[in-house]
Amino acid sequence: MALGARQAGLGGGGGRARQDREEQRERGGDHGVESTPRAADAALAGARRARHDGAVLMASLTTCTSCRAINQAGRRFCRECGARLPRACPACGFANDDADRFCGGCGAALAAAPAAVPLGAASPAEYTPPHLARKILDVRAQLAGERKQVTVLFADVKDSMELLADRDPEEARAILDPVLERMMEAVHRYEGTVNQVMGDGIMALFGAPVAHEDHAARACFAAIRMQESVRRYAEEVRRAHGVPVRIRVGLHSGEVVVRSIGSDLKMDYTAVGQTTHLAARMEQAAEPGTTLLTADALRLVEGLVEVKPLGLVAVKGLAEPVEAYALTGVGPVRSRLQAAAARGLSRFVGRGDELRTLADALERTRLGRGCAVTVVGEPGVGKSRLVHECVHGEAVRDWLVLEGAALAHGRSTPYLPVVELLRRYFRIEEGDDGERVRDTVTRTMLGLDPALASSLAAVLALLDAAGEESGWHDLDPGQRRQQTLLALQRLAVRESRARPLLVVIEDLHWVDSETEAMLGSMLEGLPSARIMMLLTYRPEYRPPWPARPHVASIVLEPLAPASAMALLDALLGPDASLTPLKRLLVERTQGNPFFLEESVRTLVEQRFLEGDAGAYRLVRALPDVHVPPTVRALLAARIDRLPPADKHLLQCAAVVGADVPPALLVAVAGQPEEEVRRGLERLRAGGFLHEARLFPAVEYAFRHGLTHEVAYQSLLHERRRALHAAIVDAITRSHADRLDEQVERLAHHALRAELWEAALRHLRRAGRKAASRSAYREAAARFEEGLQAARRLPESPEVLAQCADLHLDLRNALFILGELPAMFPHLAEAEALATRLGDRVRLGRISAASTNSLWAVGEARAALEAGGRTAELAAALGDAMLGAVADQYVGQVYHALGDYEPAIDHLRRAVAALEGDVSGLTLGMAGPPAVFSRTWLVWCLAERGEFEEAGRRAAEALEVATASAQLYSLAQAHFAGGLLAMFHGDLHDAVAAFEHSRGLCEAGNLRLTQAMTEVTLGHAYFLAGDPGEALALLARATARCEAARFRYPHVLGLVWMAEALAQSGRAGEARERAAAALDGARAMGARGLETRAMRVLGDAHAAEAGAAAREAVAAYEAAIRLSETLGMRPFAARCRLDLGLLHARAGRRGAAAAAIRASIEEFRAMGMKRWVGRAERELGTIGSEIEGRGRRPGSPGVIS
Repeated sequence: MALGARQAGLGGGGGRARQDREEQRERGGDHGVESTPRAADAALAGARRARHDGAVLMASLTTCTSCRAINQAGRRFCRECGARLPRACPACGFANDDADRFCGGCGAALAAAPAAVPLGAASPAEYTPPHLARKILDVRAQLAGERKQVTVLFADVKDSMELLADRDPEEARAILDPVLERMMEAVHRYEGTVNQVMGDGIMALFGAPVAHEDHAARACFAAIRMQESVRRYAEEVRRAHGVPVRIRVGLHSGEVVVRSIGSDLKMDYTAVGQTTHLAARMEQAAEPGTTLLTADALRLVEGLVEVKPLGLVAVKGLAEPVEAYALTGVGPVRSRLQAAAARGLSRFVGRGDELRTLADALERTRLGRGCAVTVVGEPGVGKSRLVHECVHGEAVRDWLVLEGAALAHGRSTPYLPVVELLRRYFRIEEGDDGERVRDTVTRTMLGLDPALASSLAAVLALLDAAGEESGWHDLDPGQRRQQTLLALQRLAVRESRARPLLVVIEDLHWVDSETEAMLGSMLEGLPSARIMMLLTYRPEYRPPWPARPHVASIVLEPLAPASAMALLDALLGPDASLTPLKRLLVERTQGNPFFLEESVRTLVEQRFLEGDAGAYRLVRALPDVHVPPTVRALLAARIDRLPPADKHLLQCAAVVGADVPPALLVAVAGQPEEEVRRGLERLRAGGFLHEARLFPAVEYAFRHGLTHEVAYQSLLHERRRALHAAIVDAITRSHADRLDEQVERLAHHALRAELWEAALRHLRRAGRKAASRSAYREAAARFEEGLQAARRLPESPEVLAQCADLHLDLRNALFILGELPAMFPHLAEAEALATRLGDRVRLGRISAASTNSLWAVGEARAALEAGGRTAELAAALGDAMLGAVADQYVGQVYHALGDYEPAIDHLRRAVAALEGDVSGLTLGMAGPPAVFSRTWLVWCLAERGEFEEAGRRAAEALEVATASAQLYSLAQAHFAGGLLAMFHGDLHDAVAAFEHSRGLCEAGNLRLTQAMTEVTLGHAYFLAGDPGEALALLARATARCEAARFRYPHVLGLVWMAEALAQSGRAGEARERAAAALDGARAMGARGLETRAMRVLGDAHAAEAGAAAREAVAAYEAAIRLSETLGMRPFAARCRLDLGLLHARAGRRGAAAAAIRASIEEFRAMGMKRWVGRAERELGTIGSEIEGRGRRPGSPGVIS
């Protein structure tokens, strides 16, 4: 059987009976009643005797070979499906080809076919079927100037010139034109557009100008159809002319820009990238008689077709070869769900209420009260999956379940879903001929009930198996329709008497009118039969039948956020790195299950994710989630099906943004306000938009970010630019006195309108506004865009100065985000620009930022040099505020070096300069330096045991930060409070302060401060007696610092990890970390870190038995000497306590007591009461066996 409508979906799927049909066949086709083989045989014999040779179609009518519709004589294309009609014999009505000279039915001579315009010279209007031409003309105005996702098909006759070189031109044309006609018929059958006829081949597009979400599938089916059709014709040509005719076909899916469509249907388009080139190269690479397609095309039809991988194919004009596949046939599935099932269905979540509704309907039907349930939902929301769960559930185990589905390319085929259902019911295979079909259907129906004999002709006609002797074609269309509906009803009711019957018809939004009438008829009689109908469709479909009490409706909404996250947990797995990606996917897809699954597939294919299903890990930076090709095709087709005015409104809304104020849309859409509001309501009802806000004014938003992206990208760049410019103008006029409120929107649209001067101005303001509310990632993006805009402007001192400022602003944002290496190119650019301008003020700010940046990456000496230059410029300029910033940054550097005295001097000067009214100023930094200078002063003072002043400075820092209400400042102030408490021994307060700081960092994406806070928090957990939690947190935080090249907290984290490892008995690992920390500290010249590393090296040695104790004593003593040199009194006291415990463990009680008493004196002098208590307890136990107390000396344990 030729490919086409009667393939019922081109294979796969279909009805299902839970009971074994083979057993029924053995019983003569019994379907739940007693077998009556004698009656069935008699009826079958009677049907055969009724055949006669004289019944023929009336010569004035032609039957379409594709859809079997009856057409009046003279028509060239079918009125129903648009296929080219065969040439009917005037004597007997037999369908002949145009090239036939004698009738294949009666042998009569045929008149010559009317002369035709050579196909190669014809315009598309002359060979496009009328129904398709009308569709193209209806949309040509709205498609002009749009981007379209399409599949391109190239087909040609291989070696046509060589084959026909010696033939008369008319004879050659008579051979070639039927080939081209068959190519075009296949294209038109699936509503593709033949845009070029090129002598011996064609070029066609699927998806433009008529949009189709399944454009790639249609192209593949057309390729299969034309290959089969030409193969049959080639056999005739070979017999008649001795010429081998074979065609080759190439397919590729990609993007084109539709420029215009003429009244002759000729489409002017521009390929994006290699769209048409790759399709043409696939055709040229194909062997005669085969079809090749690219991986991009296959991605859209996976499972729907069968292919053979050919590996990499070299393509002229491309540097790299491309994957190619040979198209070998139609696949085993017909739907996305079946394709997904072949890969393995995902977890079914969030549909408990819907399943209960279906279960109730099934129970009512089982008890004899038939009903119907409609499932309504947008594409991808899970209608088919819900049906799948129902029909594969335990509740229908003893039911007869029959399934069918309408197809996007089958609307013109009467009863297509019914035919599919019947073929599955009767177990009819593709290769079965008419005789076998008649025998199977007759035996089955009469075996079920002899009374169904009167329904045989109608059922057989649906299956293209009604014999001429049946008289079926003698009936007028109304009679045929009436008898068809009655036959289907009788068959269904008779089946339901034996067992409950579940009839599933999916995708009614594509249904043909005859199936629609049949469904309406069946719905009327449901309450009196054990029949349940389960129907699915999209919101835009409006069923023609009236509401009935026995018809329930399930409106399927996208998954709730919790259910969407549960689905992603099953798809992706539990890896913590995936949590931000999951949140992003839920936000972008708004819980649409198909969109979620396809987005995950795309991320796997693009190698953002590695691993196996349910156990992936993110291996590249969190990506922007773009629309997967399968989802793009679906959404683009939905948008194209909108009325022109609504589509225009949706595209304008996409340019306005994710949030759509109606007033702004009115200003740019070119429609009256009332019409815009009505259009918005229609778009809301259609599921494209939703009301995001009702007060103080209604504001709409896109229901899916993916819909927004597809609608926006459908517009050409020049059209987008004009709309963006109109929006800038509208906002500027309507908000003239409060532009700051709209600065983000103005920046967005000015940039995309290429209004570079306005864009530069608004982008910098938008970036600084984002930074002020701690949205540093957004701020960095705006500053980057501002630099892009600046580069498009003529060079001037003003533009150069703004560029220098933008580089500096961007450096500040990158610093807070922890992207330290990325800062330095911006600092270099800013310095070069300021030098060109001779701008010493900007050079001072840039030099200060360089000091801070070099400190962060551990380049202390270079940082001091930059700080010195900053101080010199501040003095020369008389700029006290710049001098304060220089003091703060230089103080930080001295702290890192362990030179606490000069550090305290510089930081005190900064604090003094930033008192009073200027305390809240940011001075070009990421936050008020009055907070940061106090934070580092607290750290330095705590290292030296000056806790009284440290307490005052910590309180001041919190006061200034609270007044600023800035997350970065608040995080720093609470960090300072945690440091003070931890050094003093108040561990509960320390943990609370650090946790508060960490929460602020997470809220503001303050990665650098968060990494340092987590290092100190990990140590606080250790001191509080939780080494397990401490180690986990320290490992994560130290790794982040290392990745960011944040040197000081990285080495500090290694020190404290080594200490926790030693306490946990992992001496070898502790020694490795301590040695690494010691090397890192010395490389940085950081003597404060060096003494800490020495001490934990002693801890590691102390944790080991025997000879290691000597090395431990030496390490502790070296740490005491260096810490005393640096004035680190609290740390020196702790080292003496640890040394005393080590002496005690070795039995040196006198030395132990002396060391511990010395530590007590130091702790008491500094007011460190908790440490005093700890040391006194240890001193009191010197006389006992220390080794038996269950705690290794050299670790502080819990401080109480």
